[in-house]
Amino acid sequence: MDWRPYITADPQIMHGAVCFTGTRIPVSVVLDNLAAGETVATLLEEYPTLRPEHIPAAIGYAADLARERIVPAPV
Repeated sequence: MDWRPYITADPQIMHGAVCFTGTRIPVSVVLDNLAAGETVATLLEEYPTLRPEHIPAAIGYAADLARERIVPAPV
């Protein structure tokens, strides 16, 4: 999945943290919750602005980071 349409970093939002486009939800929050065993259904319920397509975007973003490449967040 191409995560770029769903993830951005804006210095005016959450101090430039990498967030889902159109939200104030940092990608790290979703990844941390998934790593802790939280279900996608629970995440979508707890974060009403989170959309189902954000989950695979977060995983794709993390996969790119794990490949030790430089991954610029679109601004």
